[in-house]
Amino acid sequence: MDRTQHHATALDGTRIGWSNAGAGKPAVVLTDGIGCAGYIWRPLEAELARDRRVLHWHYRGHGTSDAPADPERMTVDDSVSDLLSVLDAARERTVVLAGHSMGVQIVLEAYRRRPERVKALVLLFGAAGRLLDTFHDTEVARQLFPLAREAVLRWPDVARRIFRSVVPTELSLRYALRFEVDGARVPRSDIERYLSDLAAIDPTLFVRLLDSAAAHDASPILPQVRVPTLVVAGERDTFTPLRLSVRMAQAIPGAELLVVPGGTHVGPLEQPELVNGRIRSFLEQHAPVRRPRVRAAAVRAARPRRRPGTRPR
Repeated sequence: MDRTQHHATALDGTRIGWSNAGAGKPAVVLTDGIGCAGYIWRPLEAELARDRRVLHWHYRGHGTSDAPADPERMTVDDSVSDLLSVLDAARERTVVLAGHSMGVQIVLEAYRRRPERVKALVLLFGAAGRLLDTFHDTEVARQLFPLAREAVLRWPDVARRIFRSVVPTELSLRYALRFEVDGARVPRSDIERYLSDLAAIDPTLFVRLLDSAAAHDASPILPQVRVPTLVVAGERDTFTPLRLSVRMAQAIPGAELLVVPGGTHVGPLEQPELVNGRIRSFLEQHAPVRRPRVRAAAVRAARPRRRPGTRPR
């Protein structure tokens, strides 16, 4: 799969990295979860890019995107504006928005702000908002996060050293493969990439974005969605409990739901054939690829020229 790298300029001047693969409209735009830089999309991006354009972008301070000059500009609202800046830079008027984990909140907010630019929604392994309220189906993360946030912001240098020495370790990798994902199905290299991408993020930016996402709730948008929507959920997802995805699908008029049997938060990597096939069939029905029209002038130019005095056959 050929991929090219680009940058868009956000409203505050921050450079937002994005990539382009494939061709064909409407394009599918891939939006990550927090702390991620594309590892989850590896199988799906390659599948869709066979016959349509696929755009993938990075949050501020993630992957190929720059950190904002003002660290307080790390919010859900800023992320939505960045996504729209990428669409403008890519010269795409109407697209399919796909979001994973926290990316579900971002694409729902983008739909609320600019519904005319959204052809369809694909919401994978995420909820409409307040992602810390139900992490591992408890309130522990929500209760402890304010203390962690204050510690990171008060002692940023210490937080950076700890973050970069603990996250990308063999112990963290083994924990993830044993308790958070299906280690028998997920390639070890994919989780290594996730931990590496996460460790590269400045923890002060991470907690600011997480703080914004933890307070954000897109649930009021759901009954107002008027485009085809596919919700994909994992039966064993500990980050986004299945009931939240089911509730979201029920709240969106006409939404379709795929529950991945035994799937965890990284279901697209565990069962790519099932997830890719369902998304492809959904897009073929609701957002089929439009082939570019060949202009009449181009057609005439391509026809063989007749020599003077000869008759057309």
